[in-house]
Amino acid sequence: MKITAVGIELAKNVFQVHGIDEHGKAALIKQLRRDQMAAFFVNLPP
Repeated sequence: MKITAVGIELAKNVFQVHGIDEHGKAALIKQLRRDQMAAFFVNLPP
């Protein structure tokens, strides 16, 4: 599974992150708190 695009629904404290693969199918749906955002994207493969 290779994520090609990431979308973020912004909010005050909780963010919804969606990733799609090269076929346009949902490959990632995750709910993150503000303090988890940086760690999540640092560990996401390029």
